[in-house]
Amino acid sequence: MNNRFLDACWGRPTDRTPVWLMRQAGRYLPEYMAVRSRCSFLELCKTPELAAEVTIQPVDILGVDAAILFSDILTPVEPMGLKLDFVPGPVFDNPVRTMADVEKLRIPDPESDVPYVLQAIRILRKELAGRVPLIGFGGAPFTLACYMVEGKGSKDWATIKRMMYAAPDTYHALMEKVTMMDMEYLNAQIKAGAQAIQIFDTWGGILSPTDYEKYALPYTTKLINGLNRTQTPIIHFVKGAATMLQTVQQAGADVMGLDWHVNLGTARDTLGPQTAVQGNLDPTVLYAPKGVIEQEVQRILDENAGRPGHIFNLGHGILPTVSPEHAIHMVECVHRLSQR
Repeated sequence: MNNRFLDACWGRPTDRTPVWLMRQAGRYLPEYMAVRSRCSFLELCKTPELAAEVTIQPVDILGVDAAILFSDILTPVEPMGLKLDFVPGPVFDNPVRTMADVEKLRIPDPESDVPYVLQAIRILRKELAGRVPLIGFGGAPFTLACYMVEGKGSKDWATIKRMMYAAPDTYHALMEKVTMMDMEYLNAQIKAGAQAIQIFDTWGGILSPTDYEKYALPYTTKLINGLNRTQTPIIHFVKGAATMLQTVQQAGADVMGLDWHVNLGTARDTLGPQTAVQGNLDPTVLYAPKGVIEQEVQRILDENAGRPGHIFNLGHGILPTVSPEHAIHMVECVHRLSQR
């Protein structure tokens, strides 16, 4: 069994640095596109056998040290009462704007409302057969609320910020409900067999450090504290958090995901040895010649300076136009250059 990913999450020494890629099951792989050509994105998410198939593809193709469940962070939001579509990005046609909208939202039961997610996890644990650990995941409450309030992606996220500042009672009522949903959903993933959980806060970095501490941190902290995590490490990734690492650390995760805007060594010095880190190669480096990829891998390994508790990853998701050959090369470089 390859447990180096889980060992690194707990800060234990490993024979070499474990590596996986955010969005590793995705459009850059021809094998994924072959499956995707037969169904819509949502159909793929909601068909356990297909979700399991594309989850396993990068384990076989890239040789990564962990699989991450193929799904979407907004999957559990839809049964709260919002109609979700992808065109191609996520769109809710009935966004949450008022207290009445918040009051209409229900807390889903994962077993009955998103059974396909849990079934995919059960299939994966059987098919992976211990080859590598399986990561489950969900969105952080703030990022989920961003989509629920805006109704889609945004350049400035002004609608949710207006709610934060001008209708704080509505904002906090929404965040409480989203956090409760998130807790139920992620605990169901753990119960179904997920061996680690990653919490994606893609938009946490749009907040100032002060606003993050006031409007986002309490809810992520409540979420993490409510997870059944005795044997299950929690990874917390806040994109754009380079200026507030110690604030984000207060949420209490076992592993801090780092984007590429911070020196990994500096981050480790700031966070201290009790927090493992994951990251943090700029995803666009995978467009570079293989020699440059190897240099950049070595640079990040050097920044870590051999300290236990490092999981190599990109600083955000792999881009859909990257060559799989370059992703394979990056994984090979991490393993070869970090061999102990």
